Amino acid sequence: MTTFVVLSTAIILAVLSLLHVYWAFGGRWGSTAAIPVTAHDSRPLFRPGKIGTLIVAGLLLFADYLLLAQSGYLAPLMAPALIQWGCIFGTAVFFLRAVGDFRYVGFFKKVRHTVFGRQDTRLFTPLCLWLGMAFLLTVL
Repeated sequence: MTTFVVLSTAIILAVLSLLHVYWAFGGRWGSTAAIPVTAHDSRPLFRPGKIGTLIVAGLLLFADYLLLAQSGYLAPLMAPALIQWGCIFGTAVFFLRAVGDFRYVGFFKKVRHTVFGRQDTRLFTPLCLWLGMAFLLTVL
C-alpha cells in the first residue's frame, strides 16, 4: 500500500511539474480552470508570470524528490534530517491548501460557482489532501 501511495504521488507531482512548464511556455490546456477568479466579475485573482510558473514547477519537482528520497526510492542528496523536515513542510503545505482560504480555494471556500471553484471541489482540493497524506505517510 505504501509503495502505491508514494509512487502514484511521485507520478502526480512529476506530471503537475511538467504541466506548469507547459503553461510557462505558452500552453493553454487547462489554464482557464487553474486560476481562481472573483465571484462577481470572473476576473483572475492573479496572473502568474513565466518565472513564477517555472518556480512552482521546480518546487513540485523538488517535492517529488523529497518524497522519493524520504521513502528510500532515491539516494539522499542532502542530510536525511533536511529531507524529513522537507516532507513535514510538504505535509503542512498540502493540508493547508486543502483547507483553503475560506473564500476562493479549499474545502471551506465560499465561491463555488466558477469553473475554478467546481474544479477545486472535484479535483484540486482532494488532490492536495492526497498529497498531504502521502507526505505524512513518509514521515510516520
